[in-house]
Amino acid sequence: MKKVVDVSLPIGPIHPCFKEPCRIKCETSGERVLTTEVELGYVKKGIEKIMIGRPWQETIFLAERVCGICSVVHNTVIVEALEEISGITVSRRAKILRIILNELDRIQSHLLANYSYCYTIEHETLAMYLLNLRETAMDSIEMMTGTRVMSAYIVPGGVREDLSDENAAKILEATYTLETELKRYVKMFETGPMIALRSKGIGVLSAEDALASGVVGPTARANGLPRDAREADPLYHELGWHMILRTESDNFARIMLRFQELFQSVNIIRNGLAALEPGKIRNGGEMKAGRVKHTVEAPRGDLTYDIEIDSAGQVVFVSIQTPSIPNIEVASHAMMKNLASVADVTSTFISADPCIACAER
Repeated sequence: MKKVVDVSLPIGPIHPCFKEPCRIKCETSGERVLTTEVELGYVKKGIEKIMIGRPWQETIFLAERVCGICSVVHNTVIVEALEEISGITVSRRAKILRIILNELDRIQSHLLANYSYCYTIEHETLAMYLLNLRETAMDSIEMMTGTRVMSAYIVPGGVREDLSDENAAKILEATYTLETELKRYVKMFETGPMIALRSKGIGVLSAEDALASGVVGPTARANGLPRDAREADPLYHELGWHMILRTESDNFARIMLRFQELFQSVNIIRNGLAALEPGKIRNGGEMKAGRVKHTVEAPRGDLTYDIEIDSAGQVVFVSIQTPSIPNIEVASHAMMKNLASVADVTSTFISADPCIACAER
Protein backbone atom coordinates (compact mmCIF):
# COMPACT_ATOMS: atom_id res chain seq x y z
CA MET A 1 0.00 0.00 0.00
CA LYS A 2 1.36 3.42 -0.99
CA LYS A 3 2.33 5.56 1.97
CA VAL A 4 0.99 9.11 2.08
CA VAL A 5 3.81 11.50 2.95
CA ASP A 6 3.13 14.87 4.60
CA VAL A 7 4.51 17.64 2.39
CA SER A 8 5.36 21.32 2.93
CA LEU A 9 4.17 22.91 -0.31
CA PRO A 10 5.12 26.52 -1.17
CA ILE A 11 2.80 28.47 -3.49
CA GLY A 12 4.37 31.65 -4.87
CA PRO A 13 5.80 34.22 -4.43
CA ILE A 14 5.33 34.41 -8.21
CA HIS A 15 2.15 32.62 -9.25
CA PRO A 16 -0.11 33.10 -12.29
CA CYS A 17 -3.17 33.57 -10.04
CA PHE A 18 -1.67 36.31 -7.86
CA LYS A 19 -1.96 39.97 -8.83
CA GLU A 20 1.02 40.71 -6.58
CA PRO A 21 3.83 38.57 -5.13
CA CYS A 22 3.40 36.70 -1.86
CA ARG A 23 4.09 33.16 -0.67
CA ILE A 24 1.64 30.73 0.90
CA LYS A 25 3.30 27.89 2.80
CA CYS A 26 0.99 24.88 2.98
CA GLU A 27 1.34 21.89 5.27
CA THR A 28 -0.46 19.01 3.61
CA SER A 29 -1.41 15.42 4.27
CA GLY A 30 -1.91 13.91 0.87
CA GLU A 31 -4.16 16.33 -0.97
CA ARG A 32 -5.70 17.80 2.20
CA VAL A 33 -4.36 21.15 3.42
CA LEU A 34 -3.78 21.10 7.17
CA THR A 35 -2.48 24.63 7.77
CA THR A 36 -1.25 27.60 5.76
CA GLU A 37 0.96 30.58 6.46
CA VAL A 38 1.20 33.69 4.25
CA GLU A 39 4.62 35.30 3.84
CA LEU A 40 4.69 38.97 2.83
CA GLY A 41 7.50 41.44 2.24
CA TYR A 42 8.29 41.11 -1.45
CA VAL A 43 7.10 44.64 -2.42
CA LYS A 44 7.70 46.53 0.83
CA LYS A 45 7.74 50.28 0.10
CA GLY A 46 8.14 51.99 3.49
CA ILE A 47 5.76 54.82 2.64
CA GLU A 48 4.84 55.50 6.29
CA LYS A 49 8.50 56.17 7.07
CA ILE A 50 8.96 58.29 3.95
CA MET A 51 6.05 60.53 5.02
CA ILE A 52 7.67 61.49 8.33
CA GLY A 53 9.12 65.00 8.24
CA ARG A 54 7.51 65.89 4.93
CA PRO A 55 4.94 68.67 4.40
CA TRP A 56 1.32 67.54 4.29
CA GLN A 57 1.06 68.50 0.60
CA GLU A 58 3.57 65.77 -0.33
CA THR A 59 1.93 63.11 1.82
CA ILE A 60 -1.31 63.36 -0.19
CA PHE A 61 0.62 62.18 -3.26
CA LEU A 62 2.56 59.57 -1.30
CA ALA A 63 -0.68 58.10 0.12
CA GLU A 64 -1.94 57.36 -3.39
CA ARG A 65 1.20 55.35 -4.02
CA VAL A 66 0.47 52.89 -1.25
CA CYS A 67 -1.64 51.01 -3.79
CA GLY A 68 -2.47 51.47 -7.44
CA ILE A 69 -5.70 49.45 -7.23
CA CYS A 70 -7.31 51.58 -4.49
CA SER A 71 -5.36 54.85 -4.80
CA VAL A 72 -8.55 56.94 -4.73
CA VAL A 73 -9.57 55.85 -1.23
CA HIS A 74 -6.04 56.45 0.14
CA ASN A 75 -6.27 59.95 -1.33
CA THR A 76 -9.71 60.35 0.30
CA VAL A 77 -8.88 59.18 3.80
CA ILE A 78 -5.69 61.21 4.27
CA VAL A 79 -7.34 64.40 3.00
CA GLU A 80 -10.40 63.88 5.22
CA ALA A 81 -8.07 63.28 8.18
CA LEU A 82 -6.28 66.58 7.50
CA GLU A 83 -9.64 68.36 7.16
CA GLU A 84 -10.75 66.93 10.50
CA ILE A 85 -7.57 68.17 12.21
CA SER A 86 -7.95 71.67 10.77
CA GLY A 87 -11.74 72.07 10.84
CA ILE A 88 -11.94 72.57 7.07
CA THR A 89 -15.45 72.15 5.66
CA VAL A 90 -16.43 70.66 2.31
CA SER A 91 -19.30 71.80 0.10
CA ARG A 92 -22.18 69.45 -0.71
CA ARG A 93 -21.23 69.34 -4.41
CA ALA A 94 -17.65 68.37 -3.59
CA LYS A 95 -18.82 65.69 -1.14
CA ILE A 96 -21.05 64.14 -3.81
CA LEU A 97 -18.23 64.24 -6.38
CA ARG A 98 -16.01 62.42 -3.87
CA ILE A 99 -18.64 59.74 -3.38
CA ILE A 100 -19.12 59.28 -7.14
CA LEU A 101 -15.38 58.85 -7.62
CA ASN A 102 -15.01 56.45 -4.68
CA GLU A 103 -17.88 54.30 -5.95
CA LEU A 104 -16.35 54.19 -9.43
CA ASP A 105 -13.15 53.08 -7.72
CA ARG A 106 -15.07 50.43 -5.77
CA ILE A 107 -16.55 49.14 -9.04
CA GLN A 108 -13.19 48.74 -10.75
CA SER A 109 -11.69 47.14 -7.62
CA HIS A 110 -14.55 44.65 -7.15
CA LEU A 111 -14.45 43.75 -10.85
CA LEU A 112 -10.71 43.13 -10.60
CA ALA A 113 -11.24 40.98 -7.49
CA ASN A 114 -13.91 38.87 -9.16
CA TYR A 115 -11.83 38.64 -12.35
CA SER A 116 -8.93 37.27 -10.29
CA TYR A 117 -11.17 34.70 -8.63
CA CYS A 118 -12.70 33.48 -11.91
CA TYR A 119 -9.24 33.23 -13.45
CA THR A 120 -8.04 31.25 -10.42
CA ILE A 121 -10.81 28.66 -10.79
CA GLU A 122 -9.99 28.49 -14.53
CA HIS A 123 -13.14 30.17 -15.82
CA GLU A 124 -11.04 32.35 -18.09
CA THR A 125 -13.93 33.43 -20.32
CA LEU A 126 -15.87 35.05 -17.48
CA ALA A 127 -12.61 36.43 -16.08
CA MET A 128 -11.84 38.23 -19.34
CA TYR A 129 -15.41 39.57 -19.57
CA LEU A 130 -15.06 41.10 -16.10
CA LEU A 131 -11.63 42.55 -16.82
CA ASN A 132 -12.91 44.10 -20.03
CA LEU A 133 -15.92 45.60 -18.22
CA ARG A 134 -13.55 47.14 -15.67
CA GLU A 135 -12.29 49.39 -18.46
CA THR A 136 -15.70 51.10 -18.51
CA ALA A 137 -15.22 52.14 -14.87
CA MET A 138 -11.59 53.15 -15.49
CA ASP A 139 -12.64 55.31 -18.43
CA SER A 140 -15.19 57.06 -16.19
CA ILE A 141 -12.51 57.70 -13.56
CA GLU A 142 -10.34 59.21 -16.27
CA MET A 143 -13.20 61.47 -17.39
CA MET A 144 -13.61 62.78 -13.83
CA THR A 145 -9.97 63.20 -12.88
CA GLY A 146 -7.89 63.30 -16.04
CA THR A 147 -5.97 60.12 -15.14
CA ARG A 148 -6.75 56.45 -14.61
CA VAL A 149 -4.77 55.64 -11.46
CA MET A 150 -2.91 58.40 -9.58
CA SER A 151 -5.45 61.21 -9.83
CA ALA A 152 -4.80 63.41 -6.74
CA TYR A 153 -8.41 64.50 -7.30
CA ILE A 154 -9.40 64.97 -3.66
CA VAL A 155 -7.76 67.96 -1.98
CA PRO A 156 -8.36 69.71 1.38
CA GLY A 157 -11.64 71.60 1.19
CA GLY A 158 -13.06 69.77 -1.82
CA VAL A 159 -11.92 68.40 -5.16
CA ARG A 160 -9.33 69.52 -7.70
CA GLU A 161 -11.68 70.16 -10.61
CA ASP A 162 -15.38 70.16 -11.40
CA LEU A 163 -17.34 67.58 -13.38
CA SER A 164 -18.73 68.97 -16.62
CA ASP A 165 -22.29 68.24 -17.71
CA GLU A 166 -20.93 66.45 -20.77
CA ASN A 167 -18.76 64.09 -18.74
CA ALA A 168 -21.54 63.58 -16.19
CA ALA A 169 -23.79 62.39 -19.02
CA LYS A 170 -21.07 60.00 -20.25
CA ILE A 171 -20.60 58.56 -16.75
CA LEU A 172 -24.37 58.10 -16.43
CA GLU A 173 -24.39 56.25 -19.75
CA ALA A 174 -21.51 54.09 -18.51
CA THR A 175 -23.57 53.00 -15.49
CA TYR A 176 -26.18 51.50 -17.80
CA THR A 177 -23.47 49.63 -19.71
CA LEU A 178 -22.10 48.31 -16.42
CA GLU A 179 -25.52 47.26 -15.18
CA THR A 180 -26.52 45.49 -18.42
CA GLU A 181 -23.28 43.53 -18.70
CA LEU A 182 -23.15 42.72 -14.99
CA LYS A 183 -26.59 41.07 -15.07
CA ARG A 184 -25.32 38.70 -17.74
CA TYR A 185 -22.07 37.89 -15.93
CA VAL A 186 -23.70 37.39 -12.54
CA LYS A 187 -26.07 34.87 -14.10
CA MET A 188 -23.08 33.03 -15.55
CA PHE A 189 -21.43 32.92 -12.12
CA GLU A 190 -24.58 31.91 -10.22
CA THR A 191 -25.64 29.12 -12.56
CA GLY A 192 -22.32 27.79 -13.85
CA PRO A 193 -21.91 24.19 -12.55
CA MET A 194 -18.11 24.38 -12.55
CA ILE A 195 -18.21 27.58 -10.53
CA ALA A 196 -20.49 26.00 -7.95
CA LEU A 197 -18.23 22.96 -7.59
CA ARG A 198 -15.16 25.15 -7.04
CA SER A 199 -16.86 27.79 -4.83
CA LYS A 200 -19.81 26.60 -2.74
CA GLY A 201 -18.83 25.16 0.62
CA ILE A 202 -15.16 25.97 -0.02
CA GLY A 203 -13.19 28.28 2.26
CA VAL A 204 -15.95 28.47 4.85
CA LEU A 205 -15.22 31.01 7.59
CA SER A 206 -16.88 30.19 10.90
CA ALA A 207 -18.73 32.90 12.83
CA GLU A 208 -16.35 32.46 15.76
CA ASP A 209 -13.24 32.94 13.60
CA ALA A 210 -14.80 35.91 11.82
CA LEU A 211 -15.59 37.68 15.09
CA ALA A 212 -12.21 36.91 16.65
CA SER A 213 -10.14 37.99 13.64
CA GLY A 214 -11.48 41.49 13.10
CA VAL A 215 -12.23 40.69 9.46
CA VAL A 216 -13.62 43.68 7.52
CA GLY A 217 -15.21 44.69 4.23
CA PRO A 218 -16.95 42.28 1.84
CA THR A 219 -15.21 39.34 3.53
CA ALA A 220 -16.94 40.27 6.80
CA ARG A 221 -20.29 41.07 5.20
CA ALA A 222 -20.29 37.70 3.41
CA ASN A 223 -20.25 36.23 6.92
CA GLY A 224 -23.26 38.28 8.00
CA LEU A 225 -21.17 40.78 9.99
CA PRO A 226 -22.55 44.33 9.50
CA ARG A 227 -19.23 46.16 9.15
CA ASP A 228 -19.14 49.10 6.73
CA ALA A 229 -17.77 52.57 7.53
CA ARG A 230 -20.23 54.13 5.06
CA GLU A 231 -22.98 53.50 7.60
CA ALA A 232 -21.85 56.58 9.57
CA ASP A 233 -22.16 58.92 6.56
CA PRO A 234 -25.67 60.47 6.22
CA LEU A 235 -24.99 61.48 2.61
CA TYR A 236 -24.38 57.87 1.64
CA HIS A 237 -27.78 56.93 3.11
CA GLU A 238 -29.36 59.80 1.18
CA LEU A 239 -27.86 58.47 -2.07
CA GLY A 240 -29.29 54.98 -1.57
CA TRP A 241 -26.67 53.04 0.34
CA HIS A 242 -27.73 50.17 2.60
CA MET A 243 -25.86 47.29 4.20
CA ILE A 244 -25.64 44.19 1.98
CA LEU A 245 -25.08 40.93 3.85
CA ARG A 246 -24.83 37.24 3.02
CA THR A 247 -24.57 34.30 5.39
CA GLU A 248 -23.09 31.37 3.41
CA SER A 249 -19.56 32.44 4.52
CA ASP A 250 -17.81 30.62 1.66
CA ASN A 251 -15.94 31.60 -1.51
CA PHE A 252 -19.20 31.79 -3.46
CA ALA A 253 -20.71 34.22 -0.93
CA ARG A 254 -17.71 36.55 -1.02
CA ILE A 255 -17.76 36.84 -4.81
CA MET A 256 -21.55 37.17 -4.99
CA LEU A 257 -21.55 39.88 -2.33
CA ARG A 258 -19.13 41.92 -4.42
CA PHE A 259 -21.41 41.48 -7.43
CA GLN A 260 -24.34 42.75 -5.34
CA GLU A 261 -22.31 45.74 -4.18
CA LEU A 262 -21.45 46.55 -7.80
CA PHE A 263 -25.14 47.08 -8.57
CA GLN A 264 -25.47 49.24 -5.45
CA SER A 265 -22.45 51.35 -6.47
CA VAL A 266 -24.03 51.91 -9.88
CA ASN A 267 -27.22 53.13 -8.17
CA ILE A 268 -25.30 55.43 -5.80
CA ILE A 269 -23.44 57.00 -8.75
CA ARG A 270 -26.71 57.64 -10.59
CA ASN A 271 -28.31 59.19 -7.52
CA GLY A 272 -25.19 61.26 -6.92
CA LEU A 273 -25.21 62.62 -10.47
CA ALA A 274 -28.90 63.47 -10.10
CA ALA A 275 -28.25 65.22 -6.76
CA LEU A 276 -25.46 67.46 -8.07
CA GLU A 277 -26.39 71.11 -7.76
CA PRO A 278 -24.39 74.19 -8.78
CA GLY A 279 -21.96 75.22 -6.09
CA LYS A 280 -18.35 75.55 -5.00
CA ILE A 281 -16.08 72.57 -5.43
CA ARG A 282 -13.42 73.78 -3.00
CA ASN A 283 -13.44 75.74 0.27
CA GLY A 284 -10.44 77.50 1.71
CA GLY A 285 -8.86 76.89 5.09
CA GLU A 286 -5.64 76.85 7.03
CA MET A 287 -3.87 73.65 7.99
CA LYS A 288 -3.43 73.36 11.77
CA ALA A 289 -1.42 71.18 14.09
CA GLY A 290 -3.08 68.11 15.59
CA ARG A 291 -3.58 64.38 15.47
CA VAL A 292 -6.56 62.32 14.35
CA LYS A 293 -7.50 58.75 13.53
CA HIS A 294 -9.83 58.61 10.54
CA THR A 295 -11.49 55.65 8.80
CA VAL A 296 -13.09 55.33 5.34
CA GLU A 297 -14.66 52.25 3.74
CA ALA A 298 -12.21 51.12 1.07
CA PRO A 299 -13.25 48.48 -1.49
CA ARG A 300 -11.76 45.83 0.83
CA GLY A 301 -12.98 47.29 4.15
CA ASP A 302 -11.86 49.74 6.84
CA LEU A 303 -8.89 51.90 5.82
CA THR A 304 -7.59 53.95 8.77
CA TYR A 305 -4.99 56.72 8.87
CA ASP A 306 -3.64 57.77 12.27
CA ILE A 307 -1.79 60.99 11.43
CA GLU A 308 -0.25 63.91 13.31
CA ILE A 309 1.05 67.17 11.83
CA ASP A 310 2.89 70.00 13.58
CA SER A 311 2.42 73.78 13.39
CA ALA A 312 4.75 73.92 10.36
CA GLY A 313 2.48 71.54 8.45
CA GLN A 314 4.92 68.63 8.57
CA VAL A 315 3.93 65.07 9.37
CA VAL A 316 5.45 63.91 12.68
CA PHE A 317 3.59 60.60 12.92
CA VAL A 318 1.55 58.40 10.60
CA SER A 319 0.26 54.85 10.82
CA ILE A 320 -1.82 53.27 8.07
CA GLN A 321 -4.03 50.28 8.87
CA THR A 322 -5.27 48.67 5.70
CA PRO A 323 -8.16 46.20 5.41
CA SER A 324 -5.98 43.53 3.84
CA ILE A 325 -4.05 43.07 7.10
CA PRO A 326 -6.90 41.33 9.04
CA ASN A 327 -8.35 39.78 5.86
CA ILE A 328 -5.06 38.07 4.89
CA GLU A 329 -4.67 36.88 8.47
CA VAL A 330 -8.11 35.27 8.61
CA ALA A 331 -7.67 33.77 5.12
CA SER A 332 -4.45 32.13 6.25
CA HIS A 333 -5.49 30.80 9.64
CA ALA A 334 -9.19 30.09 9.19
CA MET A 335 -10.47 30.07 5.59
CA MET A 336 -7.65 27.97 4.11
CA LYS A 337 -7.30 25.64 7.09
CA ASN A 338 -8.28 22.03 6.44
CA LEU A 339 -9.18 22.51 2.77
CA ALA A 340 -9.93 19.25 0.96
CA SER A 341 -7.62 20.07 -1.94
CA VAL A 342 -4.46 22.08 -2.55
CA ALA A 343 -6.21 23.37 -5.70
CA ASP A 344 -8.56 25.36 -3.44
CA VAL A 345 -5.77 27.28 -1.68
CA THR A 346 -5.29 29.99 -4.30
CA SER A 347 -9.01 30.46 -4.98
CA THR A 348 -9.83 30.74 -1.27
CA PHE A 349 -7.01 33.22 -0.75
CA ILE A 350 -8.12 35.31 -3.74
CA SER A 351 -11.76 35.24 -2.55
CA ALA A 352 -10.69 37.48 0.37
CA ASP A 353 -9.40 39.99 -2.22
CA PRO A 354 -5.97 40.46 -0.62
CA CYS A 355 -4.16 43.65 -1.59
CA ILE A 356 -0.48 42.94 -1.03
CA ALA A 357 0.59 46.48 -1.95
CA CYS A 358 -1.63 47.90 0.83
CA ALA A 359 -0.39 45.35 3.35
CA GLU A 360 3.24 46.11 2.47
CA ARG A 361 2.85 49.86 2.62
